[in-house]
Amino acid sequence: MPLQFLAITAIVIFFAGYKFYARKFSETLGIEKDRKTPAHSEYDGVDYIPVKHWTVLFGHHFSSIAGAAPIVGPILALTIWGWAPVYVWVVLGTVFLGGIHDLGSLFISCRNKGKTIAEVSELVISKRARILFLSFVWITLIFIIAVFVNICAKTFIEKPAIVLPSLGLIPVAFLVGIGLYRTKTNNFLVTVFGLVAIVALIILGEKHPIAIGQNPILFWSIVLLIYSFFASVIPVNLLLQPRDYLSAFILVFGLVAGYIGIFITNETIKLPAFAASTNSGNGGMPLWPMLFVTVACGAISGFHSLVASGTTSKQIQSEVHFRRIGYGAMLAEGLVAVMALIVIIATFGKTDLQVITENYSIEVNPVILFGSGFQKITEKFMGNYGGSFAVLLLNAFILTTLDTAARIGRYITEELFKIKSKLLATLIVILVSAWLCLSGKWTVIWVMFGTSNQLIAAITLLIISSWLVMNGRKSHFTIYAMIFMIVTTIASFVWQLTEYLADKNYLLVIISCMLILLAVSVFWEGLQSFRKKGMRVCK
Repeated sequence: MPLQFLAITAIVIFFAGYKFYARKFSETLGIEKDRKTPAHSEYDGVDYIPVKHWTVLFGHHFSSIAGAAPIVGPILALTIWGWAPVYVWVVLGTVFLGGIHDLGSLFISCRNKGKTIAEVSELVISKRARILFLSFVWITLIFIIAVFVNICAKTFIEKPAIVLPSLGLIPVAFLVGIGLYRTKTNNFLVTVFGLVAIVALIILGEKHPIAIGQNPILFWSIVLLIYSFFASVIPVNLLLQPRDYLSAFILVFGLVAGYIGIFITNETIKLPAFAASTNSGNGGMPLWPMLFVTVACGAISGFHSLVASGTTSKQIQSEVHFRRIGYGAMLAEGLVAVMALIVIIATFGKTDLQVITENYSIEVNPVILFGSGFQKITEKFMGNYGGSFAVLLLNAFILTTLDTAARIGRYITEELFKIKSKLLATLIVILVSAWLCLSGKWTVIWVMFGTSNQLIAAITLLIISSWLVMNGRKSHFTIYAMIFMIVTTIASFVWQLTEYLADKNYLLVIISCMLILLAVSVFWEGLQSFRKKGMRVCK
């Protein structure tokens, strides 16, 4: 089977999903062109600010949800089960689960004054469900910040050439933000300035790599945590929007370059379509349910609902843009995951990937692996810059994930602990994340991240389904996806729990039990809500 066939098939299915399935779901939701969005009705100049153009918000949303996850998850999964089941899940999961999840969470947040998905859970289920869900989300956000700080720091160490363009993008974005919103400079001119500056930073980074001699992991981790703190409290239109907007251009260019490389390459598929999960290091994980939580963000991600309801819903100009941003950005992320799969199966043989297969853990850096494969497949037209660009591309999105997660963590800390100070709420999030990251204990709980993230998606689908039923809308778009995700994620937790018990890893046993209890409690509250109100799923 040619590589090009895999790429074309994914593109065609994604286009059909956007054109037909997403449009039908949008009609079911009842999108209104002239209805005021929270960015206008709740404007506060810090978090609630209407974006200047929908493409800027698409860039922010796309960059925030992407991160490194659609690269890391699929690559790890294909080394265990082969590329075929991963490819099928990424393509179908994106269209029928991930896109609907993202669009639905953005919609109901906007229809509830830009409230987070956790706050909406109180309206459609119960106050207790809101508290339980907030607790679950808060823990997961701490995991996200701690893990991605460490991954980004390690990438700076392994690839010092990308330090300058990665960090240099921050002041460039700040200048772009001032140009867009303070001096009201033309969009095109400001964008050209930002993109030219990025190219210059990439060239300078190659010529002047920055390497820290003594304890670099600690140094870069502290730098990234400090950045996350300030990025989460600065007005969203001065750093978060323009930074993610520029980052989206990097990712779009990377997508285009990657697919051009795929279509002009003479490489063939070098890895088996299916592989038994019997390799040392992965514990012989079963395809179901573990494949679905390992791929994670490449098909559906609970974190996306936090971004959609945490920052995007507070900036969107019009309900007309819901499908473009909510569903469209998920399709773009699916394209990233498909590209990552094709790059790996085209440029690496079974022996080349043995080190990952035998050491299935976050200690192996799939970001660097992807960079190496991307360089090989784009070498004809990008030369030696392909690898550095690919790593910069992913690192830029790790940074956007960090600042978005910190900002959402601040919102939830304010809600959960009734803290009114933005600075104090942010400080709590950063300090707890710093402890988890710098203590090294994050490596112990990394295996919980994928399942926790997918469980948030299952709970979000429950909330969307409840809202649809309460408002007399058809809920079949979300109800079946919700049932699949609930069963899959709970089964994953149970499987992991048996493994931890067998290994006598009681820390992970305790964490697993806590998360299972929180999740089951939320689902039980949802079922009780349906029963008490006499709700029935609309046909």
